[in-house]
Amino acid sequence: MSFEFFVGARYLRAKRKQAFIPIISLISITGVMVGVMALIVVIGVMSGFESDIKEKILGVNSDVILMQYGGKLFNYQGVMEKVNRLKGVVATTPFIYSQVMLRSESGVSGAVLRGIDPKTAVRVINLRTSIRKGSIEALSTNTGENTSEEWIPGIILGKELASTLSVDTGDVVHVITARGILTPLGRIPAMKRFLIVGIFDSGMYEYDASLAYVEIGEAQKILKMGDTVTGIEIRVSDIYKAEEIARTIQDAMGFPYWTKDWMSMNKNLFSALRLEKTVMFVILTLIVLVAAFNIASTLIMMVMEKTKDIAILKAMGATSRSITRIFMFEGLIIGSIGTFLGVLSGLILCGLLKRYKFIHLPSDIYYITTLPVRIDIFEVVIIAGAAILISFLATLYPAWQAAKLDPARALRYE
Repeated sequence: MSFEFFVGARYLRAKRKQAFIPIISLISITGVMVGVMALIVVIGVMSGFESDIKEKILGVNSDVILMQYGGKLFNYQGVMEKVNRLKGVVATTPFIYSQVMLRSESGVSGAVLRGIDPKTAVRVINLRTSIRKGSIEALSTNTGENTSEEWIPGIILGKELASTLSVDTGDVVHVITARGILTPLGRIPAMKRFLIVGIFDSGMYEYDASLAYVEIGEAQKILKMGDTVTGIEIRVSDIYKAEEIARTIQDAMGFPYWTKDWMSMNKNLFSALRLEKTVMFVILTLIVLVAAFNIASTLIMMVMEKTKDIAILKAMGATSRSITRIFMFEGLIIGSIGTFLGVLSGLILCGLLKRYKFIHLPSDIYYITTLPVRIDIFEVVIIAGAAILISFLATLYPAWQAAKLDPARALRYE
């Protein structure tokens, strides 16, 4: 143990007549602890939100999509074979995307019709895990209203969309498209009956309130697309390299094809989340800054109280650099104890939030009912490092004041 550290630690243990010094030190430690704890909990919750939203987005959408300029994608089976051979590609599936109207006996609602291949879609998107009633396989195995008189194709609706139409599994809805039949009186919208074979709940309101899935062959028929699709959905080996893999696919396929990865499609959303996390970090760091002012004031009072001791140390041969280190170590001890306690209490609170979920959110406002928490060790290290750095900076002025003290003047009247 160095001489400077030893003296700095002893100064934190005051005599009876100096009892106010440890009290102020304790307040400083508490301030740093509260600031660090608040930072860890808030950043952990915001990281949890980001991770949860990312999971829900990728549950409905693929990592990369490939489409063709001009709208329809021709010879999609050949395109899928070529894409599947590229490095980083795990699986592919065709899809159709179109705006439609859905009509039930109870109401009408706009919707986004997505045609999928149930056999290949399960390898690309995680729709199966979101389905609360029915199954994705029922899209291709449905036999209508359990009668041999009429075969009705299946459809899977989002939870909120089903609620809007007041329907459930086993009910029938009509899909209405603008691509109808041209007659002498004008174009008549095409209409087809579908049996609801599943209800899904992705956790994202905009998806649950608008999406409807049908088998891709049925989508081609009602939308009169022939043997074409809107595009191809692609699953990649690493979602965080999706942008790089998307560029590789586009370079390999060339014109008239283009690609887009999931991060680009949701760029605004994740940029907003990152900005919110940064702003919250800056705001909550102010708590640590306030605690740093407490550390500075504690050290200034310590310098005033220990003027005689500092003069004696200098008279005994202690250098100004040693005096500076004494008060720097003292401030760092306060900051380090506060940071350690803050990290410990923050991690414990995050663990309790994650395990017991005792904070509930109103389901009619938020898409989740409890706070999601995700602890990133790197972020914890950054927070702890920032707190200790701020504590260190708070020691500079008091330590400098102590170092420039003149021992002769301090001991003149002693």
